[in-house]
Amino acid sequence: MSAEYLNELFGLDGQTAVVTGGAGVLCGALCKGLIRAGANVIVADVNEDGCKAMVEELEQLGGKAGYCTVDVTSRESLENLLATALEQTGRADILINGAGVNYGSLLFEYPEEQWDRILTINLKAVFQACQIFARHMVDSGGGSIINIGSVTSHLPLSRVYAYSASKAGVLNLTRNIAHEFGTQGVRINAICPGFFPAEQNRKLLDQDRIDRIMDGTPMRRFGEGEELIGAMLLLLSPVAGSFITGTHINVDGGFTAAWF
Repeated sequence: MSAEYLNELFGLDGQTAVVTGGAGVLCGALCKGLIRAGANVIVADVNEDGCKAMVEELEQLGGKAGYCTVDVTSRESLENLLATALEQTGRADILINGAGVNYGSLLFEYPEEQWDRILTINLKAVFQACQIFARHMVDSGGGSIINIGSVTSHLPLSRVYAYSASKAGVLNLTRNIAHEFGTQGVRINAICPGFFPAEQNRKLLDQDRIDRIMDGTPMRRFGEGEELIGAMLLLLSPVAGSFITGTHINVDGGFTAAWF
C-alpha cells in the first residue's frame, strides 16, 4: 500500500483543527497526530504556558500551529476561540472537544460543587462548543467534530459519579447532534478511551485501583496517547470516514468488551 494512497485516505492537508484540552497528555498526542496528517492545529487550553510549549513541539514536527487560551465554561471564550482560529488560518474544519476534569469520592461525601464543576466542564462546555463550531461548519460547507467520551460513557466506575454522568451525557449528545446535522455536511463522533496516563487519572489511581483496572482490561496495560490517533484519523477523514457519524470508537484494551 503506497504512502500516497494512505495520505489520500487519511490525510487532512490544509484543514484546520481546533483541540480543546490541547496542552494535556492525551489531546497533546492528538495534536501531534493531526500535524503529521497535514492539518493546521490551534491548541486551546486554559494553561497558556502549556499551549505555548505544545505549539513549539508541533512546529518542530514541521507543522503550522497556533494557540488560544480558552475557558471552556464561557460561551464568550469559546466564540473567541472560533474567531481566533479563523483569524490565524482562515478555517475551522475540525473540532476536538477534549477538555475535561475528574474527581473521586464516596457518594455521601461527594461535594456538590465538584458535581457542578465537572458537569459544566465535561458536558455543558461540549454542548456549547458544538453549537458554536457546528454553526460555522454548516455555513462554510461542512466539517467534523470528535467529542472525547470514556469507558464510563457505558459503564459505572466506583466513586467518579459526576465524571461518569458527564461522559454518558457526552455520548448521548454526540448521537443527538449527529442526527440533526446528517444532511448538512457536519459529522460528529466520539472516541471513548479506556485507562490512559492522563493528569486527571493519576490523582485517583492507588495500587488497589490499578490492580482492579488491570484485572478488567484484557490487554493488561494502560493505553498510550499515540494509540488514540488512528481512531481519530478514521473519524475525521473526509474520505475514509465519510459515512461515519453518530457513533463512537472504544480505545480501551478490551475493557468494555470484558463487561458486555
